[in-house]
Amino acid sequence: MKKIESSLTNMVLVLTLVCVLVGSILAWVNSLTAAPIAQQKEQALAAGIKSVLNATDVTVSRVDTVSQSGDAGRDLTFVVYHATDASGRDLGAAVESTTGGFGGDLKVLVGFDSEGTILGYTLLEHAETPGLGAKADKWFQKDGKGSIIGKSPAEPLTVSKDGGQVNAITASTITSRAFLAAVNNAYNAFRHTPVDAATGATKQQK
Repeated sequence: MKKIESSLTNMVLVLTLVCVLVGSILAWVNSLTAAPIAQQKEQALAAGIKSVLNATDVTVSRVDTVSQSGDAGRDLTFVVYHATDASGRDLGAAVESTTGGFGGDLKVLVGFDSEGTILGYTLLEHAETPGLGAKADKWFQKDGKGSIIGKSPAEPLTVSKDGGQVNAITASTITSRAFLAAVNNAYNAFRHTPVDAATGATKQQK
């Protein structure tokens, strides 16, 4: 069998073939895993909504997407899940809110009752330092040292170091500020955005 000549053209052809083959394999694997991953995220979100609203009987009655212009010209997007129980009683809403933390984006899901009082929250994504900023998942809960449960961000929540009413995570003031900014923004998206009756979507400019 004749040996393939070692030349630039042949090397490029071989590399191209390898890239096409690997790309095809990755696309096939992605097609197999995309649906299960999406289903897991949907289940996790449903569980998160129940958790932050402190309810087991929850029906999402409407979903609004809210756009705001944030600091430094960054566009912020919030997703508001309005919820009722089986009898149609208003339970408030769970709001997805993202802001920049110390290590990267901090994404939270915050539950509000119909009056805007915080019922609960959960961290959906974060890139904070383990053992420090990552403590946000517990620190601001009902039994945490900086609990925000039962408070209303009608007056924006701030850390005590800034003259506010919430104790910051020890040695993680930046993360604490970012977390409270996400909560305050979530409240604004929930309380002060008119609904576009034609589409069910909402938009707000700061």
